[in-house]
Amino acid sequence: METPIGPGAVGMQLSNIRVCARCGLRYDWRKSPSSALKMTYCSSLCERADLGFTVEALLKLERPAQVITVPDAAEVEPAPSV
Repeated sequence: METPIGPGAVGMQLSNIRVCARCGLRYDWRKSPSSALKMTYCSSLCERADLGFTVEALLKLERPAQVITVPDAAEVEPAPSV
């Protein structure tokens, strides 16, 4: 599988060819525009259709800051003493 095939000095090596987990299309993972889906899906369309989201969108997602409220001392009931 290390034998280069195809045109050009370098050609194409079969070890760089992957099969898309969703559509079964063969693709060269080195030419994928996304670094996140190189080894599983041929495109972001297949990734989104299979997972329901894209990894790149998940990485770019900014979670809103969680606000923690602390009750005032007047609102807290004292613990019953035994």
